[in-house]
Amino acid sequence: MTKSTQNRVIVAGVGMIPFTKPGASETYDIMGARATREALTDAGLSYDQLQQAYVGYVYGDSTSGQKALYKVGMTGIPVFNVNNNCSTGSSALFLARQAIESGMADCVIALGFEQMNPGALGAQFTDRPSPFDPFDETCGELINQPEIPMALRYFGGAGLAHMEKYGSTLEDFARIRAKASLHATNNPLALFRQKLSPEDVLNSPVMWPGVMTRLMACPPTCGAAAAVLVSEEYARKHNLRSDVSIAAQAMTTDMPGSFDSRDMMKLVGYDMTYEASRQVYEQAGIGPDDVDVVELHDCFAHNELITYEGLGLCPEGGASKFIADGDYTYGGKVVTNPSGGLLSKGHPLGATGLAQCYELTNQLRGTAEARQVDGARNALQHNLGLGGACVVTLYQAVGG
Repeated sequence: MTKSTQNRVIVAGVGMIPFTKPGASETYDIMGARATREALTDAGLSYDQLQQAYVGYVYGDSTSGQKALYKVGMTGIPVFNVNNNCSTGSSALFLARQAIESGMADCVIALGFEQMNPGALGAQFTDRPSPFDPFDETCGELINQPEIPMALRYFGGAGLAHMEKYGSTLEDFARIRAKASLHATNNPLALFRQKLSPEDVLNSPVMWPGVMTRLMACPPTCGAAAAVLVSEEYARKHNLRSDVSIAAQAMTTDMPGSFDSRDMMKLVGYDMTYEASRQVYEQAGIGPDDVDVVELHDCFAHNELITYEGLGLCPEGGASKFIADGDYTYGGKVVTNPSGGLLSKGHPLGATGLAQCYELTNQLRGTAEARQVDGARNALQHNLGLGGACVVTLYQAVGG
């Protein structure tokens, strides 16, 4: 199917519930049902108008998607359960977008939720080979810190690699975290809304001397978010809002360089990010300089820094200057993570990609209130999962 014959994909409705700490949330099915109802209400649709559902979560038994959706309705539609680590929510969105764009469906929902436990992430099935085995092996050879939790070792190692190669500093990561907190003060759905200074971040407990403090890592979080996608024709027929479209989208997985390059930045997905964004810019016919607002995968402040370069927001090795010039926030070149990002908003794995969609849809509608990026027309989303998958999505204000 050529681009000219593909259906235009409209984001007709979005919904998101406030993110909370583990132990303080409702159960996953209740959270998922709430986000679904919010997205349907926002779209002006009823559940029986949905033709398909794509539901993302990482920690849950098979068919948890049905469990959540059955609280809203039982209409017999196909329900697909999706798991792609931290990129799960955007993977569900990717499949939903394909269904609309290809003409296989006209009205679908992508839902993501997570009910998490406190503490560091870990394997759930220890009686079989782990998909992280080759990552752990390579990481172990490059970063000999077996006592450090897995995710911290990966992304801290990537940050350390950038520091050694390009001269970035611990202060750069602290400024990213402080920026996230400042943005989150205006987001009532964020988990952490306390404003932090770079000094606060640097003075938090040390997790890896010279590399990371506790506040540079995102917290385990519970929550849910959803998006209703429709074809442009369906929106017109049912008099739905059609002011935001998915203009381009790409998903990438690991390439040989993830391991062969012996580069921690590439082990955690730099090449996936670069290639997915390249495809998106090419599909949309724009470049990174045309992007007004970005929600990117800041699971650690270190990943935000290297992602600036992976997305082309600044040159390779240019992230420290990008930060020093204030080009990552309001008044600069591009506003990154106006929601507060994963660092302050929280990171319920299956919900994260759809929470990013929620934020960017509101930015393009002009309904982000105190977080609003003036004149936003092009919004870029980056959602990364180790193991690995990266989804980059470009939303546009229709007519922009």
